[in-house]
Amino acid sequence: MQIDIDVVSRNIPEQTDASQNRFVFAYTITISNNGLETGQLMSRYWLITDANGKKVEVKGAGVVGEQPIIEPGQSYTYTSGCVLETELGTMEGFYEFVNKSTNESKQVPIPVFRLAIPNVVH
Repeated sequence: MQIDIDVVSRNIPEQTDASQNRFVFAYTITISNNGLETGQLMSRYWLITDANGKKVEVKGAGVVGEQPIIEPGQSYTYTSGCVLETELGTMEGFYEFVNKSTNESKQVPIPVFRLAIPNVVH
């Protein structure tokens, strides 16, 4: 299984309230199966870190309530969100996939990506 991950993140200004230290972000992830075998995304693990160094771990089945099966040459895209107490942060983690032909599990790393209010330098 050759799984590639692409992430785009953005701030949600209408839900962000800096006076309450509430910074809301959305991220859209595209998971592409560039291999020859079908895979199913079974679970996710996130490590979310804000600019103060506060770390939060999130684990769970699937993504956005689904455990998608991704055929070779296909992609799956979803959007989810995150609330931080700071204007900047990062997310990273992994997906747990099962190869549908061999039933073997594989961890697919999600590269670290930034969550940032536009025009904020830190």
